[in-house]
Amino acid sequence: MGRFKVPARIGVTRGSFISLEGGEGTGKSTQAKALVAALEAHGLKVHLTREPGGTPGAEVIRELLLSGADEKWNMRTEALLFAAARAEHCAKLVRPALEHGDWVICDRFIDSSRAYQSVSGLLSDADIMTLHNLGSEGLMPDRTFILDLPGEIAAKRAEARDRGDSDRIGGRDNDYHHIVMDNFRQFATLEPHRVKLIDASHSPEDVTALLLQNLAEMIG
Repeated sequence: MGRFKVPARIGVTRGSFISLEGGEGTGKSTQAKALVAALEAHGLKVHLTREPGGTPGAEVIRELLLSGADEKWNMRTEALLFAAARAEHCAKLVRPALEHGDWVICDRFIDSSRAYQSVSGLLSDADIMTLHNLGSEGLMPDRTFILDLPGEIAAKRAEARDRGDSDRIGGRDNDYHHIVMDNFRQFATLEPHRVKLIDASHSPEDVTALLLQNLAEMIG
């Protein structure tokens, strides 16, 4: 009799993929942890991860990307390294978790590459998405939350967090970070079905409540 393969998990519904985005000091990591706790309280299995990083190989690339002087990498090299880290992350963690029916909460994803690496003008949004399509097969979050804060408040929060020890990207000048935030806001305007702009000036608890309100139809 011929041999055939039976799908490993027949009838399993794909999980949900949520990314948290925004500039430095907007509270992404805090909200990612709070969101995981809230979703787990609903009985969901949730994976908390980050970019760059999230898997052993991607964490090695993270260290290469974020340490050292700003001029360590040119922008094209930086974009390729981010795309490589994301390809490893998607292949080893994000896709398997989603296929298993779990939720994935990611502190930064492709929209950070789009917002940060296009500032120099050397790379277009299409260039960055081409790398994403090649390395990560175009995987996009089901919902992306952009945490929005006035620049001066975000800068003060980032300074308090880093205590003068910013990484090579966070330490770029204020003009750079203003453009990054403008890019993020543009994504919310252009892709309102996926990208939601969230006022992060409220208390952490209120921001978490806003996130959950925006996910209500997905949680069920």
